[in-house]
Amino acid sequence: MIQTIDLRGQTPTRAQLATLVPRPDTDVSVAAEAAAALIEAVRADGLVALRDQAERFDGVVPEHVRVPQSEIDAAVVGLDPAVRAALDEAIVRVRQATAAQIPDARTTTLADGAVVEQRWHPVERVGLYVPGGKAVYPSSVVMNVVPAQLAGVGSIAIASPPQKEFGGSIHPTILGAAGLLGVTEVYAIGGAGAVGALAYGVDEIGLEAVQVITGPGNVFVAAAKRLVRGVVGIDSEAGPTEILIIADESADPEFVAADLVSQAEHDELAAAVLVTDSTALAQNVVAALERAAATTTHAARVAIALDGPQSAIVLVDSIELAAAVSNVYGPEHLELQTADPDATLGLIHNAGAIFVGAYSPVSLGDYLAGSNHVLPTGGQSRFSSGLGAYTFLRPQQIVRYDRPALEAVASRIVALSAAENLPAHGDAVTARFAR
Repeated sequence: MIQTIDLRGQTPTRAQLATLVPRPDTDVSVAAEAAAALIEAVRADGLVALRDQAERFDGVVPEHVRVPQSEIDAAVVGLDPAVRAALDEAIVRVRQATAAQIPDARTTTLADGAVVEQRWHPVERVGLYVPGGKAVYPSSVVMNVVPAQLAGVGSIAIASPPQKEFGGSIHPTILGAAGLLGVTEVYAIGGAGAVGALAYGVDEIGLEAVQVITGPGNVFVAAAKRLVRGVVGIDSEAGPTEILIIADESADPEFVAADLVSQAEHDELAAAVLVTDSTALAQNVVAALERAAATTTHAARVAIALDGPQSAIVLVDSIELAAAVSNVYGPEHLELQTADPDATLGLIHNAGAIFVGAYSPVSLGDYLAGSNHVLPTGGQSRFSSGLGAYTFLRPQQIVRYDRPALEAVASRIVALSAAENLPAHGDAVTARFAR
């Protein structure tokens, strides 16, 4: 069901580990040509292209590409009470945890009359993508919208694929989540075309271009985000989900197997990886996986994901080497189920989100931990972070010097401008003291 990669007795370098860790046989770049064509069609033909793409990929043409407010209001009223209560609690927790991500403004006085202020200023408008393929993701509405709102973004648009089951509208649970958060601008558009529409705007439906696009999606959405980066900012090229668990002999194999299956049920390309120094645990996890995978609701999907090249049990000689494997892999979700998880945490550098201890499963982070579940995949946590308020904030420095403060450094500015053969830079300073 799941391959084993045996690194015992080896001390591979980082470069060697990079070739040994399991990865999917997919590459965002292979979808780039198709995504580019879809984006260009939207830029050229606007609403016509969006309707055509909805019919081709979603099997339905939405009657209203921009969802009427009446539908959003009705979706809020129609939310299952248990789901509404869970969403309300998730919103509260994500708001509380996200508030800690907003830096305070700082003022630095370098001399009398010489001040540099540091402020964090929100972008004006954002586009938030909520997928709608194999599952329904109202939780992604929360994870996208709450950080943007706390950052102070004034204009928020949500895009999500139209659903054939609901006559071309968005799934009502997604609409209900948007309504709970006060979002009124929601579009029934999906895939690469939706990314293009958010990036460039579509006049016929009143969709103005945004400055930042965030949210997970399939490989075509990820490719589209790569293509529009530079026109807009993006969070990351979120692809198929992945979990890596570092566990030792103290871990419960049933817990480990359940967590691997929970991520494998997302997608056939989902990655489920266990790295352990315990052969006994590995064997017990395999047995538990066989039981759990056979009885889970999405058994066929899970079986394909676990059997794929992106999933594996990796055997190592020590937890230190397990951490080295994880750091090279750069997982989206990292679980630490070891006898001393805090000691293991000290070895970790790269991860989208880290779940410490046996009672902090990734599922908790997906919904109610308060952390954000929009995270970098495909090793991108080695150089980028998950979605947060900071995604929508730009640090800006504000410079305030008075005449004496500028005069005090004028000669040094002139010296440096001359050294760089840019004398007009110095002249712009000395001109202020010429009369």
